[in-house]
Amino acid sequence: MPSRTSSAGEPSATSGHQAGHASRTTSKRSANGDGRARRPVSSQPWLHQRGAEVQEFGTVRQFPLGLSYDARLYSCERLNIILANTQILYALYKKHHWLMRGPTFYQLHLLLDKHAGEQLELVDAIAERVQTLGGVAVGDPRHVAEITTIPRPPNGAEEVPAMLSRLLEAHETILIDSHDAAARAADMGDDGTNDLLVSDVIRTGELEAWFLAEHLVDTPLVHA
Repeated sequence: MPSRTSSAGEPSATSGHQAGHASRTTSKRSANGDGRARRPVSSQPWLHQRGAEVQEFGTVRQFPLGLSYDARLYSCERLNIILANTQILYALYKKHHWLMRGPTFYQLHLLLDKHAGEQLELVDAIAERVQTLGGVAVGDPRHVAEITTIPRPPNGAEEVPAMLSRLLEAHETILIDSHDAAARAADMGDDGTNDLLVSDVIRTGELEAWFLAEHLVDTPLVHA
């Protein structure tokens, strides 16, 4: 069935397929002086596009980084686990920020939101390191849920000390993995990954864990 066009030459809005077909047909027939095909100018978005998966998760492309394929592949594998766990930690911080209650509501409400923002910055930094090494960063929350090693919390609200303890345990999971991954990355010559993990992930996580842990100390406020 031939595609329909409007009087102005725009693709008909009857379907995205027909619009795309009309544009491709026009493109084949249009040529400039050097004989190359020229895509027509149109305000019609190319909607509902699908394409082939151009790189599988768990693979790395060859980049001129002065690092071996094995080093880059290993770092991407370790970073993606840390990335998935960091995304879960970020989500836990936001959830507990919303659900905070009790006498320290205001302080913890603000603190958890601050930590959430810092974790979100780490998510971006870790993901970009994976991409820099030629890998594919885990991003879809459903994929994150498949590979995270942080236990799932209950869907409802927990008591405040339990929420803080859950955050501390998630921090420790990430810190243990980051210490090991940083050392192994350094052994393989991947100084960039080592620096990211030590300078950003570990130091940020240690500081946030300290702030959380101090809220679980049972100490009098007005007498010794």
